[in-house]
Amino acid sequence: MKIIAIGRNYTEHIKELANEKPESPVVFIKPDTALLRNNDAFYYPEFSKDIHYEVEIVLKINREGKYIDESFAHKYFDEVGIGIDFTARDLQNQCKAKGLPWEIAKAFNHSAPISNFVSKTDYDINNLHFSLLQNGVEKQSGNTSHMLFSFHEIIAYVSRFFTLKKGDLIFTGTPAGVGPITVGDHLEAFIEGNKFLDVPIK
Repeated sequence: MKIIAIGRNYTEHIKELANEKPESPVVFIKPDTALLRNNDAFYYPEFSKDIHYEVEIVLKINREGKYIDESFAHKYFDEVGIGIDFTARDLQNQCKAKGLPWEIAKAFNHSAPISNFVSKTDYDINNLHFSLLQNGVEKQSGNTSHMLFSFHEIIAYVSRFFTLKKGDLIFTGTPAGVGPITVGDHLEAFIEGNKFLDVPIK
C-alpha cells in the first residue's frame, strides 16, 4: 500500500504558510513506514527541531483503478478516517529554499498517524467537520466543504499518475492552524465531535 497526500487544499492554510494557490492538487507520497497506528506514541526525531501537526481527513481506497473519471470516483472508497501529517517544517523550508524535493520533511518514519476507519455513509462527507486538540486546546478546525479540490476531484486527478490499489490511503489536506509540537504534548483528532485519534508525543 501507499500513502498519497494532498497539499494546499484549504485556502486559509495556504495563506498562513504564504504559499501560492494551486491550479491543480499538490501531490506527494509517504511510504508505508510512515504509518503510526493504534494511538501509539510519536517519538520526536533527532533530525528536526520544528515538527508540526497537520490534521487531515483520510480516504481508504477499496479497489484498483487508474484514469478514474470524476463521476465514478465515489465507487473507489467506502471508508473515511482521520490522520496527522507530521511535517519537519525546518527541513521542509531548507529544501524549498534550495528548490529541492522535501520528502525527508514529510515521509519520515511514523509521520502519518491514522485512526480507525468508518463507513462514509455515516456522515455527509461533503460537509464533514473535523478538528485537532493540542493539550486540550483546539488548534485546528476544518470542514470538507472548504476544500479547493473535493474527494472525487482528488481521486480522479491522482489516478492519472498513479494506479490506485485496494488499501491505499489518501490524506486530503489540512485546514489552517498548523503548529509545532513538543515532547509531552497530547494530540487528539475528532470527526464531527467524535474522537478518532489520540497521540502522545514522547
